Amino acid sequence: MPTWTERLVETNGVQLRVSEAGDRGAPVVVLAHGFPELAYSWRHQIPALAEAGFHVLAPDQRGYGGSSKPGAVDAYTVVDLSADLVGLLDDIGAERAAIVGHDFGAVVAWSAPLLHPDRFAGVVGLSVPPVPRSRVPTTQAFRKLFGDNFFYILYFQQPGPADADLNRDVATTMRKLFGSLTTPSDEAAALRMVQAGPEGFIERIPEPGGLPDWLRSDEFDRYVAEFTEHGFTAPLNWYRCFDRNWELTAPDRLPAATIAVPALFVGGTADPTLAYTPRHRVRDLVSGDYREVMIEGAGHWIQQERPVEVNAELIEFLKRLEL
Repeated sequence: MPTWTERLVETNGVQLRVSEAGDRGAPVVVLAHGFPELAYSWRHQIPALAEAGFHVLAPDQRGYGGSSKPGAVDAYTVVDLSADLVGLLDDIGAERAAIVGHDFGAVVAWSAPLLHPDRFAGVVGLSVPPVPRSRVPTTQAFRKLFGDNFFYILYFQQPGPADADLNRDVATTMRKLFGSLTTPSDEAAALRMVQAGPEGFIERIPEPGGLPDWLRSDEFDRYVAEFTEHGFTAPLNWYRCFDRNWELTAPDRLPAATIAVPALFVGGTADPTLAYTPRHRVRDLVSGDYREVMIEGAGHWIQQERPVEVNAELIEFLKRLEL
């Protein structure tokens, strides 16, 4: 049974369904999920953080689950997404919080202290490290990196084809996406999402042979039900804002030049997405205290795959912050 409550919060012109636990007035932690996930992806972290003394807010971010889904593609920039989360702090009267993000939620998390440096006292990214702004628009950088090879993020850019592909059979889509980024056994398997091919992208990802061992059937059914009801178009619109994000995060448009607050990155050594999210330029973006933790054998869905290790790292980090 859930150990948290759910409520709707009006913020930044949208309504977010928020999972909440812990005491009002306790230090605040905001959990930002990624693609294709929900606040439910933090089911192992919400009760653990609340028990450790934190007030936890985990929204279905805009475009997902029970939250608003604006129709315009450009309604899903990191500026909008981070402002949504600041609105959650305003709703409970909190001046500052820590933010923890996974996957695309980590992109939002790393952006938040740059866009709102007075509202975030610490930041954690899971699976996606802090990556400095590229010298050219993001999609151009990906095209240069992958050349004529298929890359799923570029495939996601055009409205229509990817939406239909992912919506065709939601259970198959979720099973393959969760299975394809879970502890791959070799380099070829690790890159299969990149190399799957544009025609029938989901169909080309090999069947994982059932659910990963970290995901129960009832948990999987929760994802399938939500994405069957709401579809993938709004979540895909996050990807379609990559170049707009690049424009909005130009140095002269950011309130903070670097992330000066304490920062933590937690990744898995078997996560294939780290092949195109390099970590060697972290110090170009993070000027404050920074720590990296790599969990041996963990794949991409790290907070669901390895909750014990992830929770321990989060609690140790968060307790050191001035919240």
